[in-house]
Amino acid sequence: MWRRALVALSLISAAGAALAIDYRSVSVPAAILFDAPSLQGKKLYLIKAQTPVEVVVKLEGWFKVRDAEGTLAWLESRNLVDKRTLVVTAQKAEIRQSDKPESTVLAELDKWVAVEFIEPASPGWAKVRHRDGATGYIRSTQVWGL
Repeated sequence: MWRRALVALSLISAAGAALAIDYRSVSVPAAILFDAPSLQGKKLYLIKAQTPVEVVVKLEGWFKVRDAEGTLAWLESRNLVDKRTLVVTAQKAEIRQSDKPESTVLAELDKWVAVEFIEPASPGWAKVRHRDGATGYIRSTQVWGL
């Protein structure tokens, strides 16, 4: 009976690890998204550098990705890096000095601005860095890519 329980627990753990979300960032100035994993596929649109995407499917040389708006498309894997970024999805977002709503605002960001993800913070917050150097905390409800 104990063996069965241990096997069941190990399978559950393996399944949880397999379900981990894989976020990556666009590494080139502009990458083309396709409707199929082929350069002969229909070109759908361009996605700019530092934009985060969620990798949904991996094929040799290609990733099927989801963007912040939920759109699914194929992207050449060479156009992505493991570096994590987040994109602002709220109309306005603030980088604050600490992970408290009353802390000093260091920067205000418009929708679709990308920031570098540094690390998770207290629940509901992430530590980020803006390209202009502002480093602080942003509410997780104001960004996509976590």
